[in-house]
Amino acid sequence: MIGRLTGLIAEKNPPQIVLDLNGVGYELDVPMSTFYNLPASGEKVTLLTHFAVREDGHFLYGFLTEAERFAFRQLLKVSGIGARTALSVLSGLSVNDLAAAVAQQELGRLIKVPGIGKRRPSACSSSSRASWPIPLAAFPCMLRSTMPNRTFPTPCSPSVTTRRKRPRR
Repeated sequence: MIGRLTGLIAEKNPPQIVLDLNGVGYELDVPMSTFYNLPASGEKVTLLTHFAVREDGHFLYGFLTEAERFAFRQLLKVSGIGARTALSVLSGLSVNDLAAAVAQQELGRLIKVPGIGKRRPSACSSSSRASWPIPLAAFPCMLRSTMPNRTFPTPCSPSVTTRRKRPRR
């Protein structure tokens, strides 16, 4: 796993950058919040990374702060949210704004983020939020499509089981 990269910024093409480390160029996708706070091309920078291996390739995602990387990883745990959507969320909302929107259940702020659409956030119970290791308090435990007459427990709730009972025929 690649946890951090330090090098010179060789190229900046939103939302990607190329980081030069001793002649090797690493291409990273970054949220716009990170992109806007990067130094100019040719300057040295340290980025925290998330390395993803999928069937179609290996991907590096870069973040200036631990809070951004943590939020990105939490978003990836949500069913139906991939890396592109997670980057879009972090580009549209700061980490603090995201946490506040979820804690206060402000659906309008989250729906406006490209990639989320009409999915609705469901916040964790306040007791489980308080026990998180990083005090970002309130990230979505589940973003779900609107489905009438169906309820989905949040992964943070104690009633969640890993198996679903099938209806009897």
